[in-house]
Amino acid sequence: NWMNLRDADSGKVLWQGTEDLSVPGVEHEARVPKKILRCRAVSREINFSSEEQMNRFRLEQRVLFKDKCLEEWFFEFGFVIPQSTNTWQSLIEAAPESEMLPASVLK
Repeated sequence: NWMNLRDADSGKVLWQGTEDLSVPGVEHEARVPKKILRCRAVSREINFSSEEQMNRFRLEQRVLFKDKCLEEWFFEFGFVIPQSTNTWQSLIEAAPESEMLPASVLK
């Protein structure tokens, strides 16, 4: 299975990973290219398989910078059919520019 992040406008893949994300309670790290910060919106696509039925499958995503949480999102997939492979796509839109950190802070 896999996960990728795309520029939502162009569809260009900016990052892709194939790490096993199926172990519950384990935090996973993705180092994405800084050009992702220029995107108006990012599409995240996850392909996953499940042997078991899941009634409330969800994903928590945190953006950390220097060990501080800058952003946090919670996504609900809902019901997952047992013995299935699924693809889940979510759109993450950038905050208005007035709410963004200045690039000089990110150095």
